Amino acid sequence: MTLVAVSKTQPVRSIRDAFAHGCRDFGENYVQEAIAKIAELGDTPARWHFIGRLQANKAREVATHFDWVHGVDRARVASALSKARPAGRKPLDMCLQVNISGEASKGGVHPGEALALARQVAPMGGLALRGLMGMASYTTDEAEQRRQFATLRRTYEEIRADGIELDTLSMGMSADLESAIAEGATMVRIGTAIFGARASSPLGEDRGEDP
Repeated sequence: MTLVAVSKTQPVRSIRDAFAHGCRDFGENYVQEAIAKIAELGDTPARWHFIGRLQANKAREVATHFDWVHGVDRARVASALSKARPAGRKPLDMCLQVNISGEASKGGVHPGEALALARQVAPMGGLALRGLMGMASYTTDEAEQRRQFATLRRTYEEIRADGIELDTLSMGMSADLESAIAEGATMVRIGTAIFGARASSPLGEDRGEDP
């Protein structure tokens, strides 16, 4: 199980403290804020995950500075990342985002379209398609949480059955991580349970991570 500490809007000193306590993976979704942190924390072997929904015009910056990208739901964005990944660096680890809640406010490809997208993305150079990411709707109903996470797990299994080697199910946040783990999560994105309440950001709506 990989724990991604969602560190967006958190100061560098808090990230260093989390690193000192064993966190190695950190999630950001504001590109410019993240690039500054990555530079300042360059003396650590932290792994950086871009967890917001990615626009194609930010692909070069993400491909240059991050180790993982979640939230890719269009072949055009994946292609931009592939072309922008610097030569000589290991492939950019990637999760496709699947919309498991059915909410228009959440990004992600429809579960029934995920296999076709995975077939397009998997052969792209500079990328390593590792798995799927999904967010359940904000509900305290554990049965409903599990139903939605089960949809992501079945989609993951369908893609693996097609011969595409995936190993990552990125799902679960502070409020629903137990349900996600019960349905097979291998990666969870936790923010407030690690850092406490964060200041709201003026840069836009949170996406893909523990609110």
